[in-house]
Amino acid sequence: MKYLDEFQNPELARRLLGEIRATVTRPWALMEVCGGQTHTIIRHGIDQLLPEEVELIHGPGCPVCVTPLAVIDQALEIAARPEVIFCSFGDMLRVPGTDRDLFRVRGEGGDVRVVYSPLDALKIAQQNPHREVVFFGIGFETTAPPNAMTVYQARKLGIGNFSMLVSHVRVPPAIEAIMTSSSCRVQGFLAAGHVCSVMGTDEYPALADRFRVPIVVTGFEPLDILEGIRRTVRQLERGEHTVDNAYPRAVRPDGNPAARAMLADVFEVTDRSWRGIGTIPASGWRLSDRYRDHDAEHRFSVGGITTREPAACRSGEVLQGLIKPHECEAFGTTCTPRTPLGATMVSSEGACAAYYLYRRLGSTPIPLEATPVV
Repeated sequence: MKYLDEFQNPELARRLLGEIRATVTRPWALMEVCGGQTHTIIRHGIDQLLPEEVELIHGPGCPVCVTPLAVIDQALEIAARPEVIFCSFGDMLRVPGTDRDLFRVRGEGGDVRVVYSPLDALKIAQQNPHREVVFFGIGFETTAPPNAMTVYQARKLGIGNFSMLVSHVRVPPAIEAIMTSSSCRVQGFLAAGHVCSVMGTDEYPALADRFRVPIVVTGFEPLDILEGIRRTVRQLERGEHTVDNAYPRAVRPDGNPAARAMLADVFEVTDRSWRGIGTIPASGWRLSDRYRDHDAEHRFSVGGITTREPAACRSGEVLQGLIKPHECEAFGTTCTPRTPLGATMVSSEGACAAYYLYRRLGSTPIPLEATPVV
């Protein structure tokens, strides 16, 4: 398949691995920020093919995983109201709240619908003028622009029965929070290419300089990941700490100006709580005052909800790269995809889901010959 096969070429992968082995002379810990990158790494066994000096740490880049429990509980309360049609992408339906999930709400009579675009939710609002239609808007810089566009369209078209429960987060403040943690071991970052395709790379040089850490913008295919690792290791071995774009086929320095303009019009930066991590200053977006009529949190007055995290779930440590998923005592026993304790086991981008799906149940290395790259 053109445009995919060329980034999964085994011979090129072996060459990149050879260059990494020839470059590395001491231990380095690199964090891939995005959950999509984590799944590529685990699915293709990239972490097991690398020289033992290179350790990959899985970061907090899964939008479903980092949505805080309080917002999940807000969604559950809104979705249970009889006047509401609650719309969400499918991966949010099984994320556990304090005592239930959206599937349970639907089973109890709530009108919860899966949509494939926020504009689908807006269309439902047009078709049901006597119902309140709420879209669950979560995610990073990647999903925020279409959600912003939908709110813009709702306002422009005068669709007053449409609102959005917003829980958008931003990557650069999360990197800063990770680097300022006393337990941080990260020495280099593989930045998420799709985020940078929207926002560009302007926010990263200051972080690289401040923390003296290389940041390499990286794609999602096996060769993208290996090339990102190669460039990061090369910088570390040379004592460099710059921002390097290894994903130029998708990322420009200024990102997508039209998408950034839409974000600036509809949203404003705010502090955000990250599930399992806590509040990170300036790490999220909320609807600006001009669009407050479409803010579901304001419309339904669902603040002040008391939440309760399961004591056995260590997803917060997984999201911060402090432990690997299989090092959690509940992994694969009391916590499975059918009985998840945390969002990292539910989400298609969650690190725990990747380890469970690809049977990465321990730390025993697999010999190179036995592990295909593709």
